[in-house]
Amino acid sequence: MMHGFPGMWFGFGPLFSFIFFLAMIFLIAGVAKAVFPGRWSTSSASASPLDILKTRYAKGKITREEFQRMKEEIS
Repeated sequence: MMHGFPGMWFGFGPLFSFIFFLAMIFLIAGVAKAVFPGRWSTSSASASPLDILKTRYAKGKITREEFQRMKEEIS
């Protein structure tokens, strides 16, 4: 014997509604990020060349020699 509205998925209607709502938010955010990629960039537009160089060296993307050479070039 079923109680309540038959379309409520056996009492899980609010849970499924919440999951659907979250999925829609992520979908809209993904579309916005695809349409406007520069707005969510992880690198700062105001970072100086030396800051960018230090970050690349810290992440291991360049060697110490490359860091020193590039640092002299931008100074």
